[in-house]
Amino acid sequence: MWRRLGTLVSGSGQNTGLYARLPKRRRSCPPVSGGRATIFALSSGQGKCGVAVIRTSGPASGPAVLGLAALRALPQPRLAKLRLLKHPVSSEPLDRGLVLWFPGPHSFTGEDCAEFHVHGGPAVVSAVLGALGGVPGCRPAEAGEFTKRAFQNGKLSLTEVEGLGDLIHAETEAQRRQALRQLQGELGQLCRAWGETLTTALAHLEAYIDFSEDDNIEEGVLEWVDGTVQGLREALEAHLQDARRGQRLRSGAHVVIAGPANAGKSSLINLLSRRPVSIVSPEPGTTRDVVESAVDIGGFPALLSDTAGLRDSPDLVEREGVRRAQERLAEADVVLALVDATDLASDASRRFLETVVTPGDPSASPRILLVLNKADLLPKGGAPGGATLPPHLLLSCKTEAGLEAVLAALKKELAAVCGDPTVGPPVLTRARHRHHLQSCLEALRGYGRSRARDLALAAEELREARRQLGHLTGQGRPDQILEVIFRDFCIGK
Repeated sequence: MWRRLGTLVSGSGQNTGLYARLPKRRRSCPPVSGGRATIFALSSGQGKCGVAVIRTSGPASGPAVLGLAALRALPQPRLAKLRLLKHPVSSEPLDRGLVLWFPGPHSFTGEDCAEFHVHGGPAVVSAVLGALGGVPGCRPAEAGEFTKRAFQNGKLSLTEVEGLGDLIHAETEAQRRQALRQLQGELGQLCRAWGETLTTALAHLEAYIDFSEDDNIEEGVLEWVDGTVQGLREALEAHLQDARRGQRLRSGAHVVIAGPANAGKSSLINLLSRRPVSIVSPEPGTTRDVVESAVDIGGFPALLSDTAGLRDSPDLVEREGVRRAQERLAEADVVLALVDATDLASDASRRFLETVVTPGDPSASPRILLVLNKADLLPKGGAPGGATLPPHLLLSCKTEAGLEAVLAALKKELAAVCGDPTVGPPVLTRARHRHHLQSCLEALRGYGRSRARDLALAAEELREARRQLGHLTGQGRPDQILEVIFRDFCIGK
């Protein structure tokens, strides 16, 4: 199932599980040598496993290695060393495992780091975590704290941090590809290049403002700034016209299953989900509310919505279900329009085909995929009646005949909605990205409006545009934005 993962951390970001059993006095140890505290956490996930990885970051990482591994000197960097781990106070043996040392700044966080690879039994992991809690200056890590320190120490930009979080939570192949590309820094590099262009244009404009009466300013400076701002504005406008493909791929494209009552919508969502998501009944109008299921369709994430049958009904509850179904239709990226192949002549089917299905326009929003269900009930070798039917697919939810063709067609529609994450310029994966780029674009447009009236105001518009690009990559970062971003990480990352 495609859904956001979260391990070892509750919705509030509080430590749970093994960490909750550590003594509180050890969790509040002061940092060593007046520096920041050293954090530690289980990074490989909770539960029984062959090998568990426990990592530390901070100035007490070295003392933690020397204490637990009973070493007189720190091991060679990035070289695994097999040691008998002991409690640093009682000298009680804990486990036999590998110790790795990553001195800063050449580490993930930019600080001194260490890793302990131990056997993955809960008792072993708990004992090693308890021993680390006894090292002066060490405390359990908060959710996302390792990554936050990497960001604060300049090892990752904010867009790379978001890419890392998306990579951890990726559950489909397309999500993985998009997240990996963002983690590699392509969006951040593009924004930094735009920022450097803005800085150069601003410097030329301010030089003109300060020295235009002298003979030291070359001719055509303002024209060059105008051309540069115009080119940047066009680049941002083109980048924002991406139909929100990156956000759809990250969050899942919305696929709504709609049709007349008793067309088999609940059967279809169960078939696509491979589990009983919705109640199936021969009685029309069984589904009264929207039922959702997250699925992976050919590597693309899709949020399927089973909706109430579209028909007139005297029942108040069913009428509310129809209203909600129509709302979902208006919000859908792709509509699986499902009709009973044996009931095409009915008023409900004809009205649905006339009002919902829009033939002949592949670029229509939402995209419509017409599926005729109950094909097993058609005469052998026969075709559904209705000469004016638009392009459609035949399916039997009962026998699964035609399912592969439906999945292939749905994958094609999702690919068109989400795009190919491996080609073209880096996409915007979050509303935050779009907000800052849109604000930058508005400032560039403001430059054009202010240019003829007041060059000082025009220069301020360029400064605002540059600030917005900086906020996107994490420069001049508001703390509340960082809290929202890092709270989605699991403990140990």
